[in-house]
Amino acid sequence: MEMAERDMDFRMERPGLVEVGQHVTMTESVLKTLSGTMYYYTINDAVAMSNNTPKRLHHLEGTVKSVVEEESVFTVTVTINGEPAGER
Repeated sequence: MEMAERDMDFRMERPGLVEVGQHVTMTESVLKTLSGTMYYYTINDAVAMSNNTPKRLHHLEGTVKSVVEEESVFTVTVTINGEPAGER
């Protein structure tokens, strides 16, 4: 199976909790909805949370690619290595 990188965005409400290049771990949570099973991820220790996604991560570790300040929140992009290709 071919492996690839996957970028995932997280919402962070306070500045300075993570830095670009930092290695982070994540916790997976599962939601059962009318649309099916959804997953969301939290950067440990409750630093930032992803949106809901139907595609499950295979690895719960990554590297912070960027931290972008927006109106009252920050978007943290994490690159996860070793995800199956074609499942972005």
